[in-house]
Amino acid sequence: MSGDGGGVSESGAGELGSSLSRNDVYQEDDSCSKAVSPLGAPRSRNTSPSGRAGSRNTSPSRQKVVKTKPRGFDEETAATFAKPVHPDVQMEDNIWAMLPEDLLNEILARVPPFMIFRLRSVCKRWNSILQDSSFLKFHSEVPSHGPCLLTFWNNSQIPQCSVFSLPLKTWYKIPLTFLPQWAFWLVGSSGGLVCFSGLDGLTFKTLVCNPLTQAWRTLPSMHYNQQRQMIMVANRTDRSFKVIATSDIYGDKTLPTEVYDSKLNTWSVHQIMPAVNLCSSKMAFCDSRLYLETLSPLGLMMYRLDTGCWEHIPAKFPRSLLDGYLVAGTQKRLFLVGRIGLYSTLQSMRIWELDHTKIMWVEISRMPPKYFRALLRLSAERFECFGQDNLICFTSWNQGKGLLYDVDKKVWSWIAGCALQSYNSQVCFYEPRFDASIH
Repeated sequence: MSGDGGGVSESGAGELGSSLSRNDVYQEDDSCSKAVSPLGAPRSRNTSPSGRAGSRNTSPSRQKVVKTKPRGFDEETAATFAKPVHPDVQMEDNIWAMLPEDLLNEILARVPPFMIFRLRSVCKRWNSILQDSSFLKFHSEVPSHGPCLLTFWNNSQIPQCSVFSLPLKTWYKIPLTFLPQWAFWLVGSSGGLVCFSGLDGLTFKTLVCNPLTQAWRTLPSMHYNQQRQMIMVANRTDRSFKVIATSDIYGDKTLPTEVYDSKLNTWSVHQIMPAVNLCSSKMAFCDSRLYLETLSPLGLMMYRLDTGCWEHIPAKFPRSLLDGYLVAGTQKRLFLVGRIGLYSTLQSMRIWELDHTKIMWVEISRMPPKYFRALLRLSAERFECFGQDNLICFTSWNQGKGLLYDVDKKVWSWIAGCALQSYNSQVCFYEPRFDASIH
């Protein structure tokens, strides 16, 4: 079902595959630096609750395990490194058959979301349970299984999307054929939802979707319906989301800031951003505040979502900063990531954190030279940087590589499979959730 009102369709066709890849890991310490070996992949258990009446239950060692291709997302790669081979263990059919439905929902809600599509093909009962509202209730109460990276690009005008699960170290290909055929681009992701904006003919439109459930809908038109710098923020507590549209992407500074509220299904008009020279179109949202870098006046512009007003923060940038990205962290933490130096031999990548009390940037980390040289071989190479939950991701357009930094653990690690990206790809963090509502 599609159209301006959006639609919902089941995602049960196709294949879901996975690949496990070895990552190089670098861990910082206050006293020294050391290499850390990657942990082995968790062993999987193949279970089956289905069974015919009167069938004979045998021990796992005597049973023949039949592997079928699961239904779900398309398989993208299949490669395993140093994975020990162990026979699959099959549980007795009657154990699953006697499980109370609430307990079964409790178990399935703790399964990583992408694995759910494998389970849907086990039997009709499980397929119906995963579509039940009680399962979504249990799923909503379970913490996130960990962040993912969502990569979006257009291949011959056909939108393509892949998701890399950081906990599972696996790539999944997500079809976007359920979306309308617009010329759209990625705005961002929050709380399991993904936001796109684009042109339907000559009309600027914005849509929000849940890639797992393939539910989507078009948002109402803004009061000043032009292409804007936009960001989406979701609130899982009340299952709502907001979209903030700031200045025009072509530099029109006369447009007021507009905010869409999913609970009201309307756009509200707020203060016009003061006349400033922006350093970048990249924005960061944390603690109900939106931040942008400015050259004149030097510092940050901050938009308060609760009051709808802009104000300037005179936080001067570090000296010799070539390019900087604002990255939102947890608990009011705001980071600045950028290169320092005038020549390629003097450059380094550094991370600063904003001291809200002193209104100044404090350096907290530097990228190790070997990672910097591998990520950016030339001084003029372009890189992208974004973050979520104190995780900062770096991607290089020319090298096709991805690097992850954990601010809390002070660990640097490569992300496998980023060579799948093309030069025009867009990347953001993504949290897969079945309970993320588009309304």
